[in-house]
Amino acid sequence: MSIAAVRDYFKQFNMEDKILEFPVSSATVELAAQAAGVIPDRIAKSLSFKVDDKAILIITAGDAKVDNSKFKQFFHTKAKMLSADEVTDLVGHAVGGVCPFALKDGVEVYLDRSMQRFDTVFPAAGSANSAIELTCQQLEQFSCHCKGWGDFCKGWQEEV
Repeated sequence: MSIAAVRDYFKQFNMEDKILEFPVSSATVELAAQAAGVIPDRIAKSLSFKVDDKAILIITAGDAKVDNSKFKQFFHTKAKMLSADEVTDLVGHAVGGVCPFALKDGVEVYLDRSMQRFDTVFPAAGSANSAIELTCQQLEQFSCHCKGWGDFCKGWQEEV
């Protein structure tokens, strides 16, 4: 998959023209924040895990870290991140451009409440130099196979 697949995916919502393509890398939270001109916390990072032999994505605020005990309590298994090759094979996007859009079948998406303190967030859009600005409501609406909001993370503040 690629930014082209994500752009095609967003056509059904008439949002394909909202995808931002940067002349620089946005493959990390810090680089994405610089490219988009926002604080790193507003970058919606996609973390890829394996649960019951399938891939899941947890989308979190840029300053949040997955809390292993919360993960285990919710998913009933230890948090095991996918390797870069597994991400590409199972999720459909390469590391640096992983996003909750235009995913392979069966990939479930979970949104972390750490993002809800912001009016808008910036998830990647299928490449290592892209993003799209969305409200949290839009992020939930547009994410493939979205299972809703949860509390999976630690390390972030309630205040902006």
